[in-house]
Amino acid sequence: MSTPPGLGYVTLGAEDHAGAQAFYDATLAPLGLRRLHEFENWTGYGREDDPHGQTIWICKPFDGAPALAGNGVMVGLYASTPEMVDAFHAAAMAHGGACEGPPGLRPQYGEGWYAAYVRDPQGNKLACVRTPPA
Repeated sequence: MSTPPGLGYVTLGAEDHAGAQAFYDATLAPLGLRRLHEFENWTGYGREDDPHGQTIWICKPFDGAPALAGNGVMVGLYASTPEMVDAFHAAAMAHGGACEGPPGLRPQYGEGWYAAYVRDPQGNKLACVRTPPA
């Protein structure tokens, strides 16, 4: 079986791996993403029905240097409903995240665009978006 083209994975650095796991376990759960892979200081999140599909990895940097959030880097995650966006944001706030934009409509991106923006405890920026129905 070959891997389809497209985004395969995103890796985010984390100095406090256990803390990052707690944050991502809670924050990604409303989107149906679960902890699927673990080894050493690496944890991979994805969909149980597609364990080799798109994955978000958290890890200590391979080179041993400190994990730093990338200025201008943001991981965007899709949600099916505004309620999922709300739950994502609430979980992030309850688990040490910082708000970068509360859940709500973003008319500047198009009619019906609903999103929330957070930073994880390491400073990595995440967006959760429910795009308008087609």
